[in-house]
Parts: sequence; C-alpha cells; structure tokens
Amino acid sequence: MSDDKIISEIKGSTGHIIFNNPKKMNAVSLEMWQEATRVIEEMAIDPQVRVLVISGAGKKAFISGADISKFESERATQEGVELYNRTSEKFRATLIGFPKPVIAKISGYCIGGGVNVAAGCDIRICDERSSFGVPAAKLGLGYGYTGVKRVASLVGIANTMEIFFTARQFTAAEAYDMGLVNRVVPSAMLDAYVDDYTRRISENAPLTMAAIKASAQEIFKSPDTPDLELIDKMVQACFDSEDYIEGRRAFMEKRKPEFKGQ
Repeated sequence: MSDDKIISEIKGSTGHIIFNNPKKMNAVSLEMWQEATRVIEEMAIDPQVRVLVISGAGKKAFISGADISKFESERATQEGVELYNRTSEKFRATLIGFPKPVIAKISGYCIGGGVNVAAGCDIRICDERSSFGVPAAKLGLGYGYTGVKRVASLVGIANTMEIFFTARQFTAAEAYDMGLVNRVVPSAMLDAYVDDYTRRISENAPLTMAAIKASAQEIFKSPDTPDLELIDKMVQACFDSEDYIEGRRAFMEKRKPEFKGQ
C-alpha cells in the first residue's frame, strides 16, 4: 500500500478513491479531505470514468471519522475549526455533486465522518463485519445541518435521532434494516460483489444515468422547486443521442449494447 493518504486509480471504466490511513483506521485529516476533493473533481470530468468507488485501505475500517490526533493542530482554534469545516463540507458537496454513480464499499468501522461520506454516495455495500456510528455527542462536537439531513434522507428522522443521540455503534444488519446500506455481503465476497456492480453500471448508458442522478440531486436539494428545465434537457439529450439508437438496435438484435456516452 502506498504511503499516500489518498490513493486514486482507474481500472477500466471504474474510478477508485481509497482513504489510506490504516494505522489510524483510515481517520481523515484536513489534507486528506483536500486531496480527495481534488481527485473527485478530476474524475468528474474524465470520460473514461463511468462509476466511482470509495473505500478504505485494509479490512478494519472504511473511514473512522476525523483524525482526533490532529485536533490540536487543526481544530484547536476558531479559525482552525472554520477551515476544517469548510474543507470537509467542500468534499461532501463535491462528492454529492459527482455526476456519475458512486458506490461506497464498506468494510469494518464506518464511524463519524465515515457515515457522512457513505451517505453522500449513491449506493452503499458493506460486509457483515461492518459497524456504523456517529460519536459526536461523546466528543462534544457540533454537527451541522447538512450532515444530519443527509443521514435523515436515508434512514428517516427517528432512526437519525437514535444514531446521533445514543452515539453507539450499529451492526451491519441494523444498518440494513434502517436503510443506511443497500446490501450486506460476506466479507470474502465484498470485492467481487462490488466489482460486479460496477461492471453492470458501467455497461449502462452514461447519459441516462447522468439524467437520473441529476433528478435525484434535485429531489434532495429542492424537492418543491426542482430545476425541471435542466432535467428536461438532459432527458431530451438521451433521446437525441447515438446511445439511444444503439440501445434500440441492440435490443432488436438480441445483443449487449455498447454505449459511448454520446
């Protein structure tokens, strides 16, 4: 494993971002949020990348939250707290605004900021050993509206209150029952399962997926006043595309379509 705290790579049509701080259960520092944001911005405009996978190095943790050992140097002053919050919020906004499908591949601890990262992805797949929790109430940390809202959008208000008020860790089965994760698989199958998901997604029409994701983003941002003009344009672009012709022909010819995103 590289010494870089954020590892990025592209395999086929899948982009990977790995939080690489296994000695600290992939706890995240200010610099890691900054680098992860930069990589996501690059992959957003890379036509080779059709789906993105976020994971943690090793098998013990996805992301275990903020690196508490850095608090004295990064979050001990009001200015430091504000800089950290702006930086981590920019990461979350960049992740949520990513125009392509994003999968969180979760193994082990998914704690604090890790829950927020997972909630910012489109699909969450974890192994059976995973555990989830937000210990802010045990640390005296303030937790912003955006983070609470994102979790609530997945699990509802009642479950959100339980997660935050108890500050306890929930099992993978409990997370699935809440709706926090989409799938729970045996640990030995996690990599292969996610690889299969990314293959399935990357074979689908990119313009269609972009339009669907844009609609989902509008629902989350402004369900009462969505940008319908934007969505209508993206939907029309699907019908005007070469991919739509390819999809129809492939269906009639009983073969797998080869979409190009145009």
